Amino acid sequence: MAYINAGDFRKGITFELDNGSVQVIVEFQHVKPGKGSAFVRAKMRNVMTGGVIERTFNPSEKYELAHIERKKMEYSYNDGDLYYFMDRDTFDMVPMNKGIVDDALRFIKEGSPVDISFFKGSAFSVEPENFVELLIVDCEPGLPGSTAQPGTKTAVLETGFSVQVPLFVNEGETIRIDTRTGEYMSRV
Repeated sequence: MAYINAGDFRKGITFELDNGSVQVIVEFQHVKPGKGSAFVRAKMRNVMTGGVIERTFNPSEKYELAHIERKKMEYSYNDGDLYYFMDRDTFDMVPMNKGIVDDALRFIKEGSPVDISFFKGSAFSVEPENFVELLIVDCEPGLPGSTAQPGTKTAVLETGFSVQVPLFVNEGETIRIDTRTGEYMSRV
């Protein structure tokens, strides 16, 4: 097992906190006050729940590093509140609860590739690719000559997610979405 001193914290490091929760460093600051001993102030996000906490550490405190495994998988289907993802190498199916995959569902459909994060064999996070192409299933018709006009309208995608698109985009067209921001990028 690998350990890290709090004095060696850097952004992106994952470790197990005292209570067994896995944290990733979001921000850190090494503080050396004029009087007293130095300390490390860190802002951390719980990788399982997403909760953010701030805490100060003695730089000599040791914590066990957490190994997070990421796998490229494919969304297969859902059955009630369980969503099934297939390992592309072994064809094993991994079921996940709706609460874990809820944010990703806006951008994935059956057959979509995703990145799934595991800690000690348990899946805890689903991330779609950075850019996805989805079909518009409901949208007001585009106006002729509206390519030069600024403005947007709401379009509903095949996943049920609504996105703002330019006035010239029409129902039945496929568009590219940036999943990190949820914004329209271009027509395909």
